[in-house]
Amino acid sequence: MNLEEINKTNPSPSDVIEWGIKHAEGNAIISTNFRPLEAVLLHMLVQVQPDIPVLWVDHGYNTPQTYKCAEQLIKKLNLNIKLYIPKRTSAHRDTVNGGIPNIEDVEVHDAFTEEVKLEPFMRGLAELSPTVWFTAVRKSQTDLRSNMDYVSTFQDNILKTAPVLDWDDAQMLAYIQEHDLADYEEKFYYDPTKVIENRECGLHKLN
Repeated sequence: MNLEEINKTNPSPSDVIEWGIKHAEGNAIISTNFRPLEAVLLHMLVQVQPDIPVLWVDHGYNTPQTYKCAEQLIKKLNLNIKLYIPKRTSAHRDTVNGGIPNIEDVEVHDAFTEEVKLEPFMRGLAELSPTVWFTAVRKSQTDLRSNMDYVSTFQDNILKTAPVLDWDDAQMLAYIQEHDLADYEEKFYYDPTKVIENRECGLHKLN
């Protein structure tokens, strides 16, 4: 089944994962920011490939609850974490640049996003060199994601693969409860590159 066919079949998460793992030929990764509900895809993938590299960009502004959840999941699922961080610490950046910029200051906030998320992520991709990248994006999250395919081409040589694209919050929560995965309240998660929940940070605009 080729890329066009998988996108037309309305596949289940397991179908997409099976397709992606097969096409990766041992060179797949998953990215995560350990936001609420991300445990679902992490759990699904380690059942198929326990040692799959997990690309985590820690921008340095996560809440204590996010770090606590991350550590719980890393231990529970024995995740093969590949940690990438900005080239400056958040303390250094805040001192020199005055903290997280307002999203209304578009140019400054875009530069902030590039520094703390996009550059570390692209550095991670370059070093890990995957052929398949699994992501937990879902259609319900933003307008951009509502039009995404299950599998698409990223940077010309990577297949961006979204197994839970169609799942809603209720399905994700039910899976977390069924498998007793770490969870915490949405209000304790904060992404300074998005600020507003349904706003894109820029990562999935890259191509």
